[in-house]
Amino acid sequence: MAKKLSNLKLIQTIKNIWKVEDLRVRIGITLLFVAIYRFGSFVVLPGIDTTKLGRLQEQTSDGLMSLLDMFSGGAFSNASIFALGIMPYISASIVVQLLAIVLPSFQKMQREGESGRRKINQYTRYLTIAILIPQGIAYLANLKYTAGAAIGVESNWAFLATSTIILAAGSMFILWLGERITDKGLGNGVSLIIMIGIIARFPQALIQEFTSRMTGAAGGGLIMLVIEIVLLVLVICAGVALLRGTRKIPVQYAKQATGGATVSGARQYLPLKVNAANVMPIIFAQAIMFIPMAILGYGAKGEPSAFVTLMSDHTSWMYNLIFALLIILFTYFYTAITINPMQMAEDMKRNNGFIPGIKPGKPTAEYIDTIMSRITLPGSLFLAAIAVLPAFAGYLGMQQEFASFFGGTSLLILVGVILDTLQQIESHLMMRHYDGLLSSGRIKGRVG
Repeated sequence: MAKKLSNLKLIQTIKNIWKVEDLRVRIGITLLFVAIYRFGSFVVLPGIDTTKLGRLQEQTSDGLMSLLDMFSGGAFSNASIFALGIMPYISASIVVQLLAIVLPSFQKMQREGESGRRKINQYTRYLTIAILIPQGIAYLANLKYTAGAAIGVESNWAFLATSTIILAAGSMFILWLGERITDKGLGNGVSLIIMIGIIARFPQALIQEFTSRMTGAAGGGLIMLVIEIVLLVLVICAGVALLRGTRKIPVQYAKQATGGATVSGARQYLPLKVNAANVMPIIFAQAIMFIPMAILGYGAKGEPSAFVTLMSDHTSWMYNLIFALLIILFTYFYTAITINPMQMAEDMKRNNGFIPGIKPGKPTAEYIDTIMSRITLPGSLFLAAIAVLPAFAGYLGMQQEFASFFGGTSLLILVGVILDTLQQIESHLMMRHYDGLLSSGRIKGRVG
């Protein structure tokens, strides 16, 4: 009976979504742009023989190359026109965020509202192009080194120049698609494109894991596969709890009553996120872990040392210990540069708000900073635990591609983007006086 009611609720929700014309159009536009992005991921650079890309695909099976290939939806290993993906824009955005902390001119633009935001976006695009040019050259050089036989034409300067322009144009086109999804579709376009690139690899990973379990390569059979799927669901639930976890601080707002007297207004709550840094600490830590090891590995002569061997193995205890410590440190660092307790205290004071029992101004900022320090510790530990879960999944005999979905960047991006998109769909339904997606309450995204 309960299952029948649930099916009826799902059918009614789909009908409600179809009735809202604006929501129907937005979903259609989102699906169209996603289809264009996936189609472009299989369009190969001119002059490349796809049958000879075996070494490049082996190179992207682990390490930072695997992360880049995952974010590009396999375009990196396919030598596609979208091979560089959206990551150069993400890198430029991070650099601009850091510049906004140290440069007063960027801080001034942040306070200028919409005009300042447009200027910052323009600078971010310029920086993206500046990053794309050397990355395109490096990608082509790596392609020639790993899969030189795949280049069907002579790799002269004309080929290098035209291919670099195509790669840069492909990444900027992806950025344009993401912005159009944000404006005309559903959710954050850039995040949605990254999520599509990640989830595109899931069917193949699941088939590989199924084949491995059923043929006896990993052992366990169908029962072990069911246990793995149940564990994956539990990990996803843990990721949801991490992204939605908040600590609410009561805030009282004063207002002027009749006769000029100041009285207390309605009490509200200031939500402070347990994981304010989201997935950025994992991305920073993975980059820091890979770069020194790549330099040591390429520069070493003869057999690599025991330290290099351990650090090159993503399942070793040393790699995961250092990886977890870096994530904890970067969580505190990124939270410190994105959360400004003094600014929050000033905004609260400007709106006649105060935390009961705490004086406005500097004491309020110190109180918020103390609370953030306390809740960031368990958040960083939880984030580090999720990040190293793929290593433990590997110990259970899982295939590497399937194990990567048990934690780290892929899991948190998938969960976060899905939550935000569902929250936006529910908001459209509620605005038209339809029931939400859940009967037990509203969906909460990463921002509460």
